[in-house]
Amino acid sequence: MPTFLIIFIFLAAFLRFAALFVSIHNEKRMKADGAVEYHAGTSTLLAATHIVFYLAAIGEGFWRDAPVTGVTYLGLAIYALAMLALVWVLKVLGRFWTVKIIVARDHVLVTNRLFRALRHPNYYLNIIPELIGFALALHAFTTLAICLPVYLVILFLRIRQEERVLREAFAGY
Repeated sequence: MPTFLIIFIFLAAFLRFAALFVSIHNEKRMKADGAVEYHAGTSTLLAATHIVFYLAAIGEGFWRDAPVTGVTYLGLAIYALAMLALVWVLKVLGRFWTVKIIVARDHVLVTNRLFRALRHPNYYLNIIPELIGFALALHAFTTLAICLPVYLVILFLRIRQEERVLREAFAGY
């Protein structure tokens, strides 16, 4: 595998851990102030599936000795756009952003244009493209074909749960 793809793997892992650090920080602060977490089991399952996806794609990339082709660059571009979307979501949601479903006592419903037009932009503009881009960059086509559908089933369960929590928590949702 080319060195720059190994660097990409480490950079991707670093970005995921950095986002997790932000999530844990926000979660601790909100829970200390009385926030409530919902559907923890699904959050754990989703996180585990994310890790399995990454490890499978990395393993497949090494197994295939991922070449550098147009697919690699397409994957890197998709991944980069997904990370920009994550940064934007982090900025918009601020202290309320976590990888879990948590509603703080002082939670404010985000109602900007994109959140009104596209519910859950973090999932559709960050998570799904991130996984697709990561797998494509590493030529992990089997991982993409097997793991992405499994991930999507869990993600859509998570979205349904989150929708239910948001409807209960916010009258205007």
